[in-house]
Amino acid sequence: MTRILCLALGYAIGLIQTAYIVGKLFYRGIDIRDYGSGNAGTTNTLRVLGFKAGAAVFLCDVLKAVLAYTLCSLIFGGGGSFLGDSSIVPGLYGGIGAVLGHSFPFYLKFKGGKGIASTLGIIICIDFRIMLILFSIGIIIVIFTRYISAAALTITLLLPIAVFSFGYGYEAAILGAVVTVMSWYLHRGNIKRIIEGKENKFSFKKQL
Repeated sequence: MTRILCLALGYAIGLIQTAYIVGKLFYRGIDIRDYGSGNAGTTNTLRVLGFKAGAAVFLCDVLKAVLAYTLCSLIFGGGGSFLGDSSIVPGLYGGIGAVLGHSFPFYLKFKGGKGIASTLGIIICIDFRIMLILFSIGIIIVIFTRYISAAALTITLLLPIAVFSFGYGYEAAILGAVVTVMSWYLHRGNIKRIIEGKENKFSFKKQL
């Protein structure tokens, strides 16, 4: 029951669709899902609306997962970067719920973002050491390839390995693997484009 409650709380927080809200309120009422890749997330917002909008969406989407993780940990005795050394499992369930809410919002016909910013929020909360390692790897990949999707896929692939390597146990590692599977599923189109050499490269230039 605790796990279900954490997922439900996280999902409710993840339903705050920042990219959709920013487009509707500050950019002539556009629906970000009608432009670019069609995703309501940071990368598409950067491409379509530019750096300021993308940065705002990124920060808010990270904070959604941080909030979900932290609340579930505080309520159910969890731990992590901000909360000491007790189990990270409650927070992970909350964070995964936030990613699900972000990616599959029921009121937008389950069409949201790909959840990478929120996944980064989860990583921040788990362990600063894991955060520094995975973020550094991701930044290096973006610098050399300019593929944000490649960096995201690599970070999520390494997440369960890092969680287990730092001694957080089997359930935490399995939950990390759940994050990996969700991310790779949501990025299946990106994977195909990377293989075909057609993936869009990162740029600060906006389309609108």
